[in-house]
Amino acid sequence: MNLNHILLFLAVISSLLVLARAWRPGSPYGGWSIAALTVLAITCIAWLLWRDAAGYIGGSAWFVLLFLPAIGLRKMTELAAQRNYGSARKLGAALQILHPSAEVRDQVQLLRQLESQANHSAGFRAVPIRSETARPMRHSQLRSAPAVLILIVLNMVAFLFEMSVGDSNDPKVLHWIGALEVDSVVVQHEYWRFITALFLHGGLLHLGFNLFALYVLGPPLERSIGTMRFVACYLISGLASGAGVVGLTLVSLTQPGQLVGASGSIMGIVGAWAGFLMRHRHAPYARQRLSNVAVIVAIQIAFDLSTPQVSMSAHLCGLIAGFFLGLILAPRAA
Repeated sequence: MNLNHILLFLAVISSLLVLARAWRPGSPYGGWSIAALTVLAITCIAWLLWRDAAGYIGGSAWFVLLFLPAIGLRKMTELAAQRNYGSARKLGAALQILHPSAEVRDQVQLLRQLESQANHSAGFRAVPIRSETARPMRHSQLRSAPAVLILIVLNMVAFLFEMSVGDSNDPKVLHWIGALEVDSVVVQHEYWRFITALFLHGGLLHLGFNLFALYVLGPPLERSIGTMRFVACYLISGLASGAGVVGLTLVSLTQPGQLVGASGSIMGIVGAWAGFLMRHRHAPYARQRLSNVAVIVAIQIAFDLSTPQVSMSAHLCGLIAGFFLGLILAPRAA
């Protein structure tokens, strides 16, 4: 996987998504349109002048102008919810340098007023407002999703094993340790490769993207359907992804090659979310979350079409398997 290509894709697609949201009538994202246009302009200029480094340049602009402000604003909201108005105001003032929008300016002014009121009230009561309840929330993402944590650890351990054996990008090394190959499965009946391939990755970048996606997408689904169902969904989707690729290769609908990585299982998680939300579409925020899943699928398809090194068929097979699993999944009992 080419990091320059990935960063270029990220800078362009994320900026277009921000613009699409910002230009909706009554959208609260109006202040982000200038930042997104700036990222697009920098990326386009870099593509015209320094094509080999365009992804790094555009990705850096995306990180500074879109990613950091988004993370900072979320943190500012958390601090304000904890009534730590002083810290929230200082963070907002710093964010205005990267994101000088009217929305941020208004929030900083509101935080300044709340800070003043809080300081005034403190003169009449000596009981400080504590934010201890926020501490466990910071680490609850994986604490409430043990299966996701175990799967992340297993993938990391498998990658360390790859590194101890040899180059994780070497096809011979990947073949020896369990990559999925049609001939090995069909001719030599090495069916165990369907499992081992799910935990192998072609390089640190491949591993990092898959684990990040698992960390973001996995915990909410595990909390919704339960740990054992989540594990079953993850593994079945991964197996269906590999089996689908083998079948499509045998009928000459896709080219033969090595298959490694957890992306089939992760797309199964995305598909399971879609099926689960379709079944429970009358639940609060279900339609909004379903539209977010549709955006993820569209982005993945666009990335697959623009990146010949990845297996689009594996992703689609995992997605479809996960979708049908999601249709039959029931919420976890309270």
